Amino acid sequence: MGASDDDTGQPARPRFCGCCAPPPRVTASHGREGKNLLATAPDADKLAMPLAAFQPRSMLRVPVTRIERPRFPVIDVHTHLSWMRNVRGAVPVGEAMTFFTDPAALLPLMERKGIRAMVNLTGGTGRGLEETIARFDRAAPGRFLTMTEPSFGLFAEPDYPRLQAEAIEQAHRAGACGLKLLKTLGLYLREGIDEGALVGVDDARFDPMWETCAALDMPVFIHTADPLAFFRPTDRHNERYEELAHHPDWSFYGPEYPSHAELIAARDRVIARHPRTTFVLMHVGSQAEELDTIEACLERFPNVLVDISARIAELGRQPRRSRRFFERFQDRILFGTDAVPPPWGEDVPQQLLGDELYEIYYRFLETEDEYFDYAPAAKPPQGRWSIYGLGLPDAILRKVYHDNAARLLGIA
Repeated sequence: MGASDDDTGQPARPRFCGCCAPPPRVTASHGREGKNLLATAPDADKLAMPLAAFQPRSMLRVPVTRIERPRFPVIDVHTHLSWMRNVRGAVPVGEAMTFFTDPAALLPLMERKGIRAMVNLTGGTGRGLEETIARFDRAAPGRFLTMTEPSFGLFAEPDYPRLQAEAIEQAHRAGACGLKLLKTLGLYLREGIDEGALVGVDDARFDPMWETCAALDMPVFIHTADPLAFFRPTDRHNERYEELAHHPDWSFYGPEYPSHAELIAARDRVIARHPRTTFVLMHVGSQAEELDTIEACLERFPNVLVDISARIAELGRQPRRSRRFFERFQDRILFGTDAVPPPWGEDVPQQLLGDELYEIYYRFLETEDEYFDYAPAAKPPQGRWSIYGLGLPDAILRKVYHDNAARLLGIA
């Protein structure tokens, strides 16, 4: 009997496979009007639900590994425990400080989460820096390290380069372990501090500052540019549409700003001019979406490291590529979170300092868990996706968690 015959000897009727083709139309001769059974009328009310109200829950049943303590002691090189109080057009100025917390509130968390030390990047300048160091570093020796910041309030002075170099020397004597630059340089600082033309990242007036850091063996932690999406129109094609709708001042799209590529090129010119200065490019150099480019930077400049702060959302959605990045540059990647204590950090949950934030980072680095949240929030704050763990081996974990930062900062 042929394959096309049934047991009556007649040609077999074609059978419907519902998984790969629409079902046959039901005809009026069978008592119903003809209709494709897969065609349905849309529910207009449900389609009208605003995107902000959409909070889907994954139906995946995958392993959930809770990592309450890291496999090795952690040095978090990127936290914000204080802030310069006064700003001019988003440029921090003056010496007055706002403190978000104190060691008494942080040390129990650090013990629970296996954090050996926190680096407070935004320690201020002058008297404010001295107050920050007294509040943290001297109150809990070895547990906190503080960095200084540029004295942008002096930028309009004709001898600013000399004044800035002297301020770095003073900060070093006060106990600062490095210099931190916000994205102020390139995006906010202007010739008149808050008015006039933007000042470029590679402006020669900062050369004495970079060279003073080299002479004093103070690493420079520099934030240049921002995620690529922040330099694109905030429209229906922008994957960070919701984030930019909540924070419209984070958008740098338009002719009044340099492009992402221009900012990165200016940063690289600074690095090339100052080979004796150690630069830590925060947030994976603002190039976590295109790891080939940050790898090229690391290959070109041996005086460069990166931290992973606030970028596991990007790294974790490309886990195989990211793991290769960690394997290749395992000696030059630092652990950081960009953590900000509550309540100040509540508007940016990917940075909200607490147990859950650290557990997410540990899960990302240590496990091969799939499809989990990158921030302690009801909705993904940076983009509507989930991440995957890298499952790094112990040899790399030890370096990223601790050894690379200990070597850089001279921690015994």
